[in-house]
Amino acid sequence: MQLTNQMRKDVAALDEARTRRQARLFKAEGQKCVNDTFGHFTLHSLYATAAWAEANDGLVSLAADRMAVVTRRDLERMSHLSTPPQVIAVYDMPEECIPSNIGVDNLALVLDGIQDPGNMGTIMRVADWFGVETVVCSADSADPYSPKAIMASMGSISRVRPVRTDIAGLLQKTEATVCGTFLDGTDLYRSDLPQSGVIVMGSEGHGISDSVASMVDMRLKIPAYPPERNGAESLNVGMATAIIMAEFRRRQMQ
Repeated sequence: MQLTNQMRKDVAALDEARTRRQARLFKAEGQKCVNDTFGHFTLHSLYATAAWAEANDGLVSLAADRMAVVTRRDLERMSHLSTPPQVIAVYDMPEECIPSNIGVDNLALVLDGIQDPGNMGTIMRVADWFGVETVVCSADSADPYSPKAIMASMGSISRVRPVRTDIAGLLQKTEATVCGTFLDGTDLYRSDLPQSGVIVMGSEGHGISDSVASMVDMRLKIPAYPPERNGAESLNVGMATAIIMAEFRRRQMQ
């Protein structure tokens, strides 16, 4: 496949969420990211230096006529990274399958207004670690298919398929217990946690929105230690998600 100016522009434009949604395409940049995602998504196109192609002839043979050998300068113009990678893969975005009765038979994660794509990718990595395959994002959350989120997921995007939808409408329909994190919630470690259900994590700056908070059945908090200590004001949402998920899974293993 021969690289054209239009192809170069199209790949660079995938940095923008609107372009990704319209084209139903996203990109993975760099050796590790491509290795982690290759074979898990339908390949649209692959762009790599001659040196990378020579060292990765197995992937090249699978890419067949969907690959273009390009220069580092080409990759620099197509990449969002300050240091251009040796390879960029463009994939078809999977069809979103929105669960009809979320969290009834397993744990599910709902993200309400998570703004930072790095946090989004980290949360997908946490979900993957703790065996949570359903991650539902509000429409105002960061795009889980942005290049930064894809890289932060460290390959977990291949196993955790996020969907974006009206989460308030989704929670209204579920029969599962809905748990959310609040500063005035009950102690996570002293609460009777359900074996299945929905865990809602709110935005970094504002927490869970009022419309979603009204549907939460169990308000939880991660207590500081010791409680009277004047320490950090809050936890990073990715870190908080990991703590919450670890406690839910610990209870299930007892």
